[in-house]
Amino acid sequence: MSSVDVRQIRTDRYSFVFGPYAEPIATVRSGELLDVFTDDAFGSRVQSEDDLPTHVLEWPYVNPQTGPIYVEGAEKGDTLAVEIVEIEPTRAFVASAHIPYFGGLTGTDRTALLNEPLPEQVFIYPLRDGQIELPRGIRIPYEPFLGTIATSPEIEAIATLVPGPFGGNMDVPDVCPGNTVRLPVSVEGAYFYTGDAHAAQGDGELCGVACEVTARVRLRLSVEKGSPVKWPRIESETELMAVGSARPMEDAARIAWVELIDWLEADYGFGRLEAYQLLTHAGRMRVGNMVDPLYSVAAKIERRFLPGREED
Repeated sequence: MSSVDVRQIRTDRYSFVFGPYAEPIATVRSGELLDVFTDDAFGSRVQSEDDLPTHVLEWPYVNPQTGPIYVEGAEKGDTLAVEIVEIEPTRAFVASAHIPYFGGLTGTDRTALLNEPLPEQVFIYPLRDGQIELPRGIRIPYEPFLGTIATSPEIEAIATLVPGPFGGNMDVPDVCPGNTVRLPVSVEGAYFYTGDAHAAQGDGELCGVACEVTARVRLRLSVEKGSPVKWPRIESETELMAVGSARPMEDAARIAWVELIDWLEADYGFGRLEAYQLLTHAGRMRVGNMVDPLYSVAAKIERRFLPGREED
């Protein structure tokens, strides 16, 4: 498809909350192909190892989102299907950091400890030839995904560091090109947000900061009527996945597994306890993040274990 067939969405008015109150930056048709340009989690303020986040950022104004985008025809109770076509970096480096009182292996405001905070440090890594170049000659493949993707909650305005039923800052690497994410619609127009592209990330986003990058994200937003979801769902060619977000982490896992069981019941003809058995023996689970205000966990099942979709 040529570039003239793709609508470009850019903004210099980023959002720092998911909510229904801001004026949309764009209105799009269901099924329209879009190029959405996203900033990184630092708002592009970390450009060198001297740009310490606690010095250059204005907390809590972090993790800027491109949005809200109003999707015509979306109504409360619908599902918004987000087909991710490609994610192209718009610069030749990624940024990561150790931030005091933030991360999976340090004291935080929610896990208060008497230990001294980790020393603040910024890491700038070149991104070229499809690889991220770390020290010691280590190269990590460019495996991009959207750390943050959301629709608006019905009434709350929720900070963009937070995940929830609406999606949000889940940091699940399966939100990647080739996959489709389904999100619940709670307000007219859906009010779609995205940002926080990652060039690579290990499970859990251990230090709290991935390989952060600015990006052009090609995606398609489609409204699906009559098939509401409670929590985010992800489909790939080989897997079905459901995401739950909560603290403690086991509650996030429980949410994800129950959503996946509901999906197997509704669309694949499984009895509830039959699906429970299948997932006990063949299910897989990955941690999206263990650092955000709520943790995110994805529950998975491979399609090869499933019968054909039950049609109405």
